[in-house]
Amino acid sequence: MSTRTATENRIRQVFAEAGARGQLHAAPVGACTPVAGESGGERDVSEVAVGADDAVVIASIFKILLVLEFARQAVAGQLDPTERVRVGPADRLGGWGTAGCLDDVELSLRDLAYFAMSVSDNSAADLLLDRVGLDTVRLLAKELGLERTRIVGGPRDLLNAMLAEVGARDEREFAVRYPALPDERKRRLAVLDPRHTTASTPREITRLLGLVWSDAAGPPEACALVRDLMGKQVFRHRLVSGFPDDVAIAAKTGTLPGLHMEAGVARYPDGRCYALAVFARTHDLTASRATVDAAIGRAAGIAAAFLRDGSP
Repeated sequence: MSTRTATENRIRQVFAEAGARGQLHAAPVGACTPVAGESGGERDVSEVAVGADDAVVIASIFKILLVLEFARQAVAGQLDPTERVRVGPADRLGGWGTAGCLDDVELSLRDLAYFAMSVSDNSAADLLLDRVGLDTVRLLAKELGLERTRIVGGPRDLLNAMLAEVGARDEREFAVRYPALPDERKRRLAVLDPRHTTASTPREITRLLGLVWSDAAGPPEACALVRDLMGKQVFRHRLVSGFPDDVAIAAKTGTLPGLHMEAGVARYPDGRCYALAVFARTHDLTASRATVDAAIGRAAGIAAAFLRDGSP
């Protein structure tokens, strides 16, 4: 058995122990120093792939593309990043950032991007998407060669689809109806099926990250803004948990019932960087979130270790 196969099997085991099915793609970003084998040849550590080409729901990970398109338009002078936007009652989806505010909030487009990335603010993401355009985000995915990436809409579109499917008029009614549904009915929700919602593959997500980190996804200033905002994400319970403190992680999470995911780049003190896209679907909808989140970090750490030195 090759060390790559042993590594990928170990990653599958990590997810199985957490009660989940995991998918992962990991690859070096840019020119990394090759690792010499004992025979003097170079060991192939170009990627780690576990279900890397199978479709996955990407949920809030789509915000990387959204903020990238915003940054490109800002650099091109197509919009003013300081333009003011008011977040009112009709815009609130509940949750983090402005989405959870009780009163109206006014902020700039670039601050909408900040909240969308740092705390996964759904209201901010929706308003930013309205400004940059859903079709332009879709075109950006195609331009970057993300042929299997599909964006069906913003957070509100997905929420409305969930409400309609459950027969709820609003979020409060959904909170009452959803827990009463049988697990099999919950699993059939369209937002949990990559054939019917915003989706991609782990390999395409690491491709996106690689393009952003190499300034190939747009003007350097635009790529730099995306990298900076991903570095400000406040959630540290998934990818970060699998790495030493001296490894810098810039990432974006995504979460839906039974789905845990995160995509990001790990930068080691020696300057080498690794793009990581990790997705977990729990077998039991009541599975421990902490256990699954820790498995995401552990799997990512195993993959990065293999890419660095070839050890399973």
